[in-house]
Amino acid sequence: MLLTAPSYCPSRFVYQRRKSREVQIGTVAVGGTQPIRVQSMTTTRTQDVESTLAQTIRLVEAGCEIVRITAPTTSDAKAIGEIKRRLRAIGLEVPLVADIHFSPAAAMEAAEHVEKVRVNPGNFADQKFFRVREYTDEDYAAEITRIEERFAPLVLKCKSRGVAMRIGSNHGSLSDRIMNRHGDTPAGMVESALEFVRIARKHDYHDIVLSMKASNPKVMIQAYRLLVARMDEEGIDPYPLHLGVTEAGLGEDGRIKSAVGIGALLDDGLGDTVRVSLTEEPEAEVPVAQRLVAPYNDGLRFARSLSDGDERLDPYSYARRMAAAVDLAGLTVGGGETVALLDPPEEAFTGTPDQAGLATLAEPVPWYDAVRAYRALANAAGDRPLHLQIAVDGDELEVLLRASTVLGSLLCDGLGDSVGLTAPLPDDDRSRLLFGILQAAGVRITKTEFVSCPSCGRTLFDLQSTTERIASRTNHLKGVKIAIMGCVVNGPGEMADADFGYVGGSPGHVNLYVGKEVVEKGVPEAEADARLVDLIRRKGKWQDPATL
Repeated sequence: MLLTAPSYCPSRFVYQRRKSREVQIGTVAVGGTQPIRVQSMTTTRTQDVESTLAQTIRLVEAGCEIVRITAPTTSDAKAIGEIKRRLRAIGLEVPLVADIHFSPAAAMEAAEHVEKVRVNPGNFADQKFFRVREYTDEDYAAEITRIEERFAPLVLKCKSRGVAMRIGSNHGSLSDRIMNRHGDTPAGMVESALEFVRIARKHDYHDIVLSMKASNPKVMIQAYRLLVARMDEEGIDPYPLHLGVTEAGLGEDGRIKSAVGIGALLDDGLGDTVRVSLTEEPEAEVPVAQRLVAPYNDGLRFARSLSDGDERLDPYSYARRMAAAVDLAGLTVGGGETVALLDPPEEAFTGTPDQAGLATLAEPVPWYDAVRAYRALANAAGDRPLHLQIAVDGDELEVLLRASTVLGSLLCDGLGDSVGLTAPLPDDDRSRLLFGILQAAGVRITKTEFVSCPSCGRTLFDLQSTTERIASRTNHLKGVKIAIMGCVVNGPGEMADADFGYVGGSPGHVNLYVGKEVVEKGVPEAEADARLVDLIRRKGKWQDPATL
């Protein structure tokens, strides 16, 4: 598809931050000309007021600007009120957000206490049963009326109290109604949120922040872009965007996946608040997010603008740029293969479109120019394979964030046949990082992939230790995707994108999934790891480490 002027941004060759409507969340404003804000979420049981208060204080001390706390019940919502009272008593004015799933009653109670309420349109007025049903236009209209009856009271309450709202679609929890009409797609995520936005606007309520979260960075990137385009098409106010990759995981892989998704959108000029979701203590998320947004809060003031050009690329769906295969001393580049070349030989590259070889920039450009520079090169390279070589200075985290942003953004757009990195890291670390980026972007799978949520007060087991334990037994299974989820909010939906799932079902018990189907329910936690391995064996996906 030829797109000369994508409607989610003014130009894909010039950096420009999207000007969104400013929304006040307590003492913190988001959107407009405000800095990109950093937020996180507590992981303690909300009704354990002392522990949740202590964790909130640690988050604020780490630099967190907005703190989200889960409210699965009205009792939890009331507990947030007590946490807020104690915070204010010690002089902390950090805005609190109530995280709502399934319970409009909890949302109504939370609106009495917090500065923002987060609702998930996939489960606020619906439940997910994976049922197949054809909806007539009349049926669908009746469903929207039903949703408005449940949602409008919260809108009116938030409006009267000056409480903001995040309407946050999650790829893993789209309703059956959306799935049947739009599919498990970015378009479905967008429509799920816009149904709620239209209801809010009907009641002249505009203190709205929107999010489109997914564990797959490609899906997440496409959904946010499409959301902006659809809002523009409908003449909807440019509400601020909260960016995040759900269930990114822990350690280096979690940071890479977050930077691929969030960084690509920041580089598009999109995003007003961010959360880096890691399966670690929440304080660990804050410095990563701060470093990620820092140059964008500085306006990328050193970035250059490139001339506009035509792209044969649809930014709302993935299609790989096809290139001819080139042999480099027995290594095939192009023709559908993506490889990591730490230090490719200079003779591999050519300067003119009619020569054979890899196309790359004459010299590495600063990371903040690289995405737009390689987009322009892809237009001029004909069918030659495109080698993405970038240079990043700084410490290990800086290199990870910028390399993941640049390479991940391009790879998720279908650009790039080989990748290389010039950075002050040992060769083994550079190689591991490049293969991690290729896997996070979904273009080359070289190891097990773990989808694990960051934990919250709904979690039924310790996510970090459980994920580390399962990874120690299964991290040799190349190409197998295992989801480790603390509760059922996103669990069944994320199972559809994973080979196997390990999901908290009830205190002390785990449900095991194959895809989106629960195959063992109520497994005692002490037995669950071994039962998961046995399940992988029975499905023919297991290999002993010594045989690999």
